[in-house]
Amino acid sequence: MAKVTVSLDAQLVVEVMVLAGVGSPQDAVELVVRDYIERGHRAEARIAARDEALRELDGKPRDQEG
Repeated sequence: MAKVTVSLDAQLVVEVMVLAGVGSPQDAVELVVRDYIERGHRAEARIAARDEALRELDGKPRDQEG
């Protein structure tokens, strides 16, 4: 896998290291990025499930009122 080098504010990285509970700046930032991506995938899955449920409701025949 290709690697990318990014410069970040040291204070920001130290805070991420403390919050993530890791001693390596590389590991801390990687954990944050992976978590962000996983949250995005979970959100996409929830939206897809909701949309599917709505499509199922719209596809069912409705009782006529009157």
